[in-house]
Amino acid sequence: MKPAPFDYHSPRTPEEAVGLLAELGEDAKAIAGGQSLVPMLALRLAVFEHLVDLGRVSGLRGIERRGDAVWVGASTTQTAILRSPDLAAAVPLLTRATPLIGHFQIRNRGTVGGSLAHADPAAEYPAVALALDARLEALSPRGARTLPAAGFFTGMWTTGLAEDEILTGVSFPVRGERSGHAVEEFARRGGDFAIAGAAVAVDLDGAGLIRRCGIALFGVGATPLRASAAEASVLGVKAADVDAAELGATALAEPASVPSDLHASGDYRRHIGAIMVTRAWRRALREALDA
Repeated sequence: MKPAPFDYHSPRTPEEAVGLLAELGEDAKAIAGGQSLVPMLALRLAVFEHLVDLGRVSGLRGIERRGDAVWVGASTTQTAILRSPDLAAAVPLLTRATPLIGHFQIRNRGTVGGSLAHADPAAEYPAVALALDARLEALSPRGARTLPAAGFFTGMWTTGLAEDEILTGVSFPVRGERSGHAVEEFARRGGDFAIAGAAVAVDLDGAGLIRRCGIALFGVGATPLRASAAEASVLGVKAADVDAAELGATALAEPASVPSDLHASGDYRRHIGAIMVTRAWRRALREALDA
């Protein structure tokens, strides 16, 4: 199939882009790399009369250290993220999640902002943003604002962005001295969306106690999920005393329901998800202990 007819717009500035979205209203959709939206348009799962292309908008690309955080422009490609040694050192969880996204052709076009704004519950970047307490920067005709990752993902493919608002960048906190990060997912084939996955970030204090813990789940709900009860259960605990398998079970006991589809039943996703948390926790903790 082919997309339904639409008018194409190519703004050059963020202000022009949000102005177009405001003027055109609900009949318009912003498009970044197009790796998620174009297939939906081709299958006519989504239909818009206007597409506002953000690819030529100035100021939306780049990776910059800003104090105790790293800013990544919303139009920065996944390949650029993967190739940045500074980002690999400062925000390793983002770098490690990137090779799991589709295939290299997709990563060459796909963007960090596009992935976050598309909000696929089985995607890696939304879970990474949750686990790291990232802050998302948005712009509309009313001005700029910053949204915390917690609460940004409101439902299947929906976010807290208004119709006339675009993401301009994302700030990720820089890793601590004794920290560990890991992403684990299970998919039927490499490059497929995950049946279940987990992103883990853990920080230790000087005594080896868990000072901060972020556990985000993907593929097991309508949005990426933060395993808050599991995180709380290990805060202040000596790292060596945490039972990784028990932590995984606690994390996947939190979702009230896990969806079933043609790829996997809810029970299977819950079982696999617990294993992914267990594996990611062990890897992240080992890195933190060796730091």
